[in-house]
Amino acid sequence: MPLHKAFGVDLGSSSVKIYAQEQDTIITEKNMIAIRDQDQVLAVGNKAYEIFEKNPSNVSVISPVLCGKIADINCTEMVLKALLENINAGTLLGHILYLTIPSDLSEIDRSAYYTIENSNRKNKVYMVDKTIADAVGLGIPILHTKGTMIVDIGAQSTEISVIELGKVVVSKLLEIGGNQLDDGIVSTVRKQYNLHIGTRTACRLKLSLAYLKDGNLEARKVVGVDSLSGLPREEIIPSDVVHETITGPIRTICEEILFFLERIPPQIRKSVEDQGIFVTGGTSRIPGMEWFLKQETGQKIRMSDLYELCTICGLKEVMKDRSLKKWVR
Repeated sequence: MPLHKAFGVDLGSSSVKIYAQEQDTIITEKNMIAIRDQDQVLAVGNKAYEIFEKNPSNVSVISPVLCGKIADINCTEMVLKALLENINAGTLLGHILYLTIPSDLSEIDRSAYYTIENSNRKNKVYMVDKTIADAVGLGIPILHTKGTMIVDIGAQSTEISVIELGKVVVSKLLEIGGNQLDDGIVSTVRKQYNLHIGTRTACRLKLSLAYLKDGNLEARKVVGVDSLSGLPREEIIPSDVVHETITGPIRTICEEILFFLERIPPQIRKSVEDQGIFVTGGTSRIPGMEWFLKQETGQKIRMSDLYELCTICGLKEVMKDRSLKKWVR
């Protein structure tokens, strides 16, 4: 058994991405935990997600990370411990963990990561700014850039950051992401069709019908509960309903991008405009995202093809490349 094993961890609101350096593999699991009677862990990760919205009253299924921040320290520790055990992470002297953390965190939110760090004294825990990991994953020469904007649109939050010469100049975490789009779809379907659907159904509608570019007319049949009778009922939801629901929150992201461009110094702004805005994150998969952002901001948009894996792939490179260790703390 080895003395130490090194792992990179990206604690997202929707999923946990773990890079196992020894196997050189990346695993992705849902960031969820199912607890029975408030004290018994029933399942974690993908198995907990299978129970989600099907759980009995004595079983709660929660995500311990909300809007990009740790909301429940104990549950986060249990999820992380269980997932590491699932990939045979046993060692004699604990693990070496590299955690990505949002750049825009208060001291209180940041202290939650330090608590995880000290939960097992055998572990050695290092932290890397998520913006830096994204930049490395995007292939940006972070030491030489005179100004680069990165927009990471995740499950429950969007982080907009600007880096210059290896430093994060400004960063802001918005509580807008894919889950908020799902909640909006649930609300719209309930108001327009008197039909209650779950967030899992809303997510499927988003993935199949969410076109940000006009002209795509499709529809999907869903099954929900009639708000008046309380009985199961089918309904056909057209794509334009989903389109109208999701454009508002994404337009808010565009407004924040424009606000950022106004705040940063002129020389950094010119560099950002010359390069274009880098966009990554799982929610950036929505068809037409590049077109919509370009229309709303008037800027060149450069989409990552790594999506939600961009951060963990960047963290992988930070762990392997000694020249990048200066961004580890």
